[in-house]
Amino acid sequence: MSAAEFRKKFEAEWSLIGAPMPDSLDWKSVYEAKPLGRNLLRNPAPFGLSKDTPPPEPELHDVPIRGPPRFQPDGDYTGWTTSTEVLPYDSSGIPPGVVICELPRYSWFSMEQVVDLKAEGLWEEMLDEFQPEIVIQDWYEESQLHEFIYQLHVKLLGADKSTVISEHTVNPTEDCSIYSHTWKEVSHVFSSYGPGVRYVQFLHRLKNSFMVEFFPTLFTGSSVIVRPVKTSSWAESC
Repeated sequence: MSAAEFRKKFEAEWSLIGAPMPDSLDWKSVYEAKPLGRNLLRNPAPFGLSKDTPPPEPELHDVPIRGPPRFQPDGDYTGWTTSTEVLPYDSSGIPPGVVICELPRYSWFSMEQVVDLKAEGLWEEMLDEFQPEIVIQDWYEESQLHEFIYQLHVKLLGADKSTVISEHTVNPTEDCSIYSHTWKEVSHVFSSYGPGVRYVQFLHRLKNSFMVEFFPTLFTGSSVIVRPVKTSSWAESC
């Protein structure tokens, strides 16, 4: 199949009539890379969990298992850059003179990926002129550990990997007064973000606690998906 045929096939599959599709591109490579409609994040479920199955309930032991402090969950973090921030003990709300034997120790566990959009098969004219939607989705466990257990910060970056063209932050507050142990969805769609986007920086943080035993907050189904905006106005303007 010729380059022109690969281009025509790609254009037809994604209804890209009128989108910038320069002849200079290696259309066979673009077609095989499948840059549209697939998850561009690697290893989106490091704990082997699915959002379609309820998260595992915390393990309860008749005799507490005491061990060295832990501040991050076990998992396969291939593709992620990870870091841990152990937080100071929180003694607020404890009256003066009251003796506390143990307090929970909280930590933030951060996981980050930077997606190179051009390396995934997209091209500059597509990103700068057509500006396809960049769809972000994540699912985190309602662990009931604290009122703040999850944070998400996504940035669209320029070619220098430092210029921020657009960004979105999520920092929800949990209602700990009602027990509910399920997955909670976080999503956002970047559109009309302007020219120059070359990278997507995806960073989320989840809170864990340790007091005698380790209790994590888990996540699954993280995704960064690029999809075309199917409007007639684009084709008409071209």
